[in-house]
Amino acid sequence: MNPIRTILLAEDSPADAEMAIDALRDANLVNPIVHVEDGVEALDYLLYRGRFADREKGDPAVLLLDIKMPRMDGLEVLQELRTHTQLRRIPVVILSSSREENDLARSWDLGVNAYVVKPVDVDQFFEAVKALGKFWAVFNEPPQGE
Repeated sequence: MNPIRTILLAEDSPADAEMAIDALRDANLVNPIVHVEDGVEALDYLLYRGRFADREKGDPAVLLLDIKMPRMDGLEVLQELRTHTQLRRIPVVILSSSREENDLARSWDLGVNAYVVKPVDVDQFFEAVKALGKFWAVFNEPPQGE
């Protein structure tokens, strides 16, 4: 049996992060949720650097990634992630308020698994994150032996 894998949430807005975490918990997921506030912290987590150097081994079930973040934006994280052999299969879902065609096209070009525009409506946002969490953490089947 596979260990329960983490959900990594990279989101700089405290309100959006709190809402996303509440929605994931409301979905009754047993997966631990790790929240980071920018792209540098996301890569630190994935590459076992900085404050995450001693974290438990294993890749997250999914990375929920905002685009517009300080220090390093989500598209830069995605680009870096896809260059690492050991990380390129981690499912990445862009969860962004950006409807810019350039962001959308670039995300797909860089290998995103899904692009979800954050609904403005709080209830819709909550339901969207619950559905994302259930799909990527429970139903999606990653390759074995990685």
